[in-house]
Amino acid sequence: MNISRERAASSYNGYIMLLVLVALIVVLAILLPGMAPDVGASKAAKLGFVGSLIVGLVSVLVVAAGFFMIQPNQAAVITLFGAYRGSERTEGLRWVWPWMGKNKISARAHNIHSERVKINDLRGNPIEIACNVVWRVRDTAQASFDVDDYKEFVNIQIEAGLRTVGSRHPYDDFEGEEVTLRGGAETVNRELLEELNDRLKVAGVVVDEAGLTHLAYASEIASAMLKRQQADAIIAARAKIVLGAVGMVEDALIKLSEDNIVELDDERRAAMVSNLLVVLCGEKDAHPVVNAGSIY
Repeated sequence: MNISRERAASSYNGYIMLLVLVALIVVLAILLPGMAPDVGASKAAKLGFVGSLIVGLVSVLVVAAGFFMIQPNQAAVITLFGAYRGSERTEGLRWVWPWMGKNKISARAHNIHSERVKINDLRGNPIEIACNVVWRVRDTAQASFDVDDYKEFVNIQIEAGLRTVGSRHPYDDFEGEEVTLRGGAETVNRELLEELNDRLKVAGVVVDEAGLTHLAYASEIASAMLKRQQADAIIAARAKIVLGAVGMVEDALIKLSEDNIVELDDERRAAMVSNLLVVLCGEKDAHPVVNAGSIY
């Protein structure tokens, strides 16, 4: 495929050409009445006047038809009988020959919020995902000639890029060893930006920002995955509670031994450890029992 490249067009200052148009109209308004033939004038004189009138009017129409306006962050792609003649980005009133085509393209930033797309993540789980993309046209020649409809091309490639990046990572990693869609937002957004820029460079489009705006399990597995997340959270909380309780029991035994508060043999030590762990790890309030006797 031949890749088009933007280059500057050769156009004229529209304000100068506007003065030329006004001057041309004034000249015609002054000269033509004086050139009008009398009723008895010859046929050649009448034809000469008609020819001068036609030439004057055509000149005015040619000059008037060549004006076009360029707004800030806008460009006009200039063509001549199908051949690319450059892009005009100079703001203000410009002028080219009226038989040259002028296709205006916005170079402003566009913001697109994609539709929710259902895909499979790295582990095959169906998820729903959507993103927000800020893009703009960088090369007007590529946008005009290398793709059929650059706006539609952008929309399709955003969905394709979202599917590609979404399938590279799992939705969540319960072992905490991988970059996930839910936990690795910075990495995923960077990959999405790079993927879209790579796909859209053929259309002369550059992506400035890209990021996920919606991420969820598909409805058919959402309930099951929620239970799994809850179970993992409970297990993690329990592990932390047990670890803390073991540390507290150890500190208590060391303190009792160092301060000579009570002498504990192995059996009493085991009983105390058991009771303390039950109290510290239990979900319900403990109900102490006063032991007035001996365990022996």
